[in-house]
Amino acid sequence: MTYAPDRLYEEVAYVAYHFHWSLEEILDLEHTTRRRFVAEIGSINRRLSGDA
Repeated sequence: MTYAPDRLYEEVAYVAYHFHWSLEEILDLEHTTRRRFVAEIGSINRRLSGDA
């Protein structure tokens, strides 16, 4: 299964922006782990903005 390059860039940028991790650190994560971090960051952002 291939992963859409645009989606991968979005995930990497999102995690890097919030956690300040390097590209290598983020790409070393399993896909499911990286998606979980994306979901958790989104959840935190929604709570902080009062949307949750």
